[in-house]
Amino acid sequence: MLVFTGIVEEVGRVVEKSDLPDAVRLRIRGPVVTSDASPGDSIAVNGVCLTVVQVLPGGEFTTDVMAETLNRSTLRHIGDRPDVNLERAVTVDRRLGGHIVQGHVDGAGQFLALDRIPGADDYWLNIGIPAELERYVIFKGSLSIEGISLTVARIEGTEVTVAIIPHTWEMTNLRSLKPGDPVNLETDIIAKYVEKMMKGESANSTLTLEKLVQQGF
Repeated sequence: MLVFTGIVEEVGRVVEKSDLPDAVRLRIRGPVVTSDASPGDSIAVNGVCLTVVQVLPGGEFTTDVMAETLNRSTLRHIGDRPDVNLERAVTVDRRLGGHIVQGHVDGAGQFLALDRIPGADDYWLNIGIPAELERYVIFKGSLSIEGISLTVARIEGTEVTVAIIPHTWEMTNLRSLKPGDPVNLETDIIAKYVEKMMKGESANSTLTLEKLVQQGF
């Protein structure tokens, strides 16, 4: 299973978008992620796992985005927001610096605000999330936003707040977002497995921490 960490390696740029039958082809400039890339490799683009079709000179690569992926992610707005977060799939010799991110977008949230924290160099990022994803988001849990591994600092209904450090501000496309912009969301895969396991339990039993440990968590 291919996974990512949510640690963005560089902000790339979509330099061309062309239509294909039931898909679009993107040409993306990203010299870091293409430095060792080959056709068939996986690269997360704003948190969406995409396959490299061709590696081009000048640190560029092409990738095809199917209609279903366009409909479920913010990549359909790529013409308006050409700056994209890029990350190569994890290799066995690489540290897992963020959390397990599959590159399978669960839904689109809404960028609400990014405000400087008084007296600090950090920021509060506020986003709105779809109601159906609320049950997977917990205080101090992990959430991938635009492919960035972030920790939930506050939850108020369907509004989620996370802290953004200066490094994340500098290394991602968050600076290009405007209030109302959609953002890709992927919730923690462990929460989904736990929910499935709980549904599989009998009505007279409970899923305890001991059982989770026994089942591999």
